[in-house]
Amino acid sequence: MKVLLLKDPKESENAPDPYIEELGSHGLEATLIPVLAFEFISLQSLFEKLSCPEQYLGLIFTSPRAVEAIKLCLADKSKKEDWKNYLREKWNTKSIYVVGKATAVLVAELGLIPQGENSGNAEKLSGYICSRESPNSLPLLFPCGSLKRETLPTILREKGIALEILTVYQTTQHPDLQESLRNYFSQQGVPASITFFSPSGVKYCLKQIMKLSGDLITQIKFAAIGPTTAEALETEGISVSCTATSPTPQDLTTGIRRSLQLKDC
Repeated sequence: MKVLLLKDPKESENAPDPYIEELGSHGLEATLIPVLAFEFISLQSLFEKLSCPEQYLGLIFTSPRAVEAIKLCLADKSKKEDWKNYLREKWNTKSIYVVGKATAVLVAELGLIPQGENSGNAEKLSGYICSRESPNSLPLLFPCGSLKRETLPTILREKGIALEILTVYQTTQHPDLQESLRNYFSQQGVPASITFFSPSGVKYCLKQIMKLSGDLITQIKFAAIGPTTAEALETEGISVSCTATSPTPQDLTTGIRRSLQLKDC
């Protein structure tokens, strides 16, 4: 049974994509099509802020791409040495908040100690942060993308927790997306399930998927990695068969199997 995943490739180059691996272990033939492309910006400004940990309460990461921006700004040998020799340890005396396990893994690769990874989404992470931090203190540094939602900044602001936002990447449509979708449907046919991993994926993919599927679209079980993506699909009139209870391969697989009414769920 075929499953289409509209997401970027695995975050780690040393292992297979965990979503494809988990779905495959349950007899589902998953294919991954990258949806987004990223342009990194403000890296010098990011390093300047990372060089002054004493000015911040901690860091917030809500996407793997924000962590990648830090890796890129540390590419210079001298900056990398500064990070390893003293900056990393100074930041580890502070709070390093993350959404999701994939982001937590990348943060750990930087030598930082992540917390809050089980929150699952920005709203829950905001509550977690508010339960641990006091208002009217130093700001949390929040490197993020140009399409970030206002959920986290709004909640923290209402609780009096300062936030310094720095846009470190811009999101665009992957240049091969439309061709990849056409090739998939012509070679594989209409999949049993399609999972969207972001509202941007809905924006860039849904219309073409509807066109390529034709009358068979009613047979597709649409899945979402989280409530924000599910909301984007429902806004477009798509019935969401399952939303992962947390953004992990295991929870998504469980949801997809249930929506497809497969055994052992």
